[in-house]
Amino acid sequence: MNDIPLNERIIFALDFADAEVAKDWVNKLDGHVKFFKVGLQLFLAGWWPVIDYIVDRGNKVMVDLKFFDIPETVGLAVQQLVNRKVTFATIHGNDPIIRAAVQHKEGVKILAVTVLTSFDESDMKAMGFTGSVEDLVLLRSRKAVELGCDGVVSSAREAGKLRSGIEKSFMIVTPGIRPGANVDTIQNDDQKRIATAKDAFRNGADYVVIGRPISTSPDPLATVEAIQREIDEALKEQATLG
Repeated sequence: MNDIPLNERIIFALDFADAEVAKDWVNKLDGHVKFFKVGLQLFLAGWWPVIDYIVDRGNKVMVDLKFFDIPETVGLAVQQLVNRKVTFATIHGNDPIIRAAVQHKEGVKILAVTVLTSFDESDMKAMGFTGSVEDLVLLRSRKAVELGCDGVVSSAREAGKLRSGIEKSFMIVTPGIRPGANVDTIQNDDQKRIATAKDAFRNGADYVVIGRPISTSPDPLATVEAIQREIDEALKEQATLG
């Protein structure tokens, strides 16, 4: 994944309830960011026209709807993305669900969501899991890649173990990115397993999904450029290490 342009490494999360607001952000970031995420909120607000708007301007789209249903329904849902110039689509689920999505992807890259970054060890225990988050992420990622997924969505904290623990080539897309060196001191954040962009790429991420740190910044373009510098530094470090 070394040939990915720097302006595609950040996937900007268009987490807005208004399609026109989302379009304004696409225009505002034009050229600086070329990859955008459309999640449930925006998709329900803008439907296909907002996706068409993004791709018609030469950008890439990650449709983050986290399909999770019976296999046939998931397969049919993935088919709806074909010929829409969608680059990534996210899914949840067990082996039959993953197989159905992969079978119908026809050029859309399928990303398996491992464990949401809003979860931590206490949430795992509350759900009855006895292992660690890292172990579950590795288990689910290994299975997803074996079944033909193009990549996974995981936090930066597990990315290093995924790179060393799975033999095949695959993409790691990392949400929960917060700028700054002291992410462990951040409180009242709905994302629990967070990291800096630099740490994400040091650990093996290919893309980072970032929303509020950019959209709430007093100077969004300066924030984008600062994060891109972090990414560039991390990639150069990785290249030096071989």
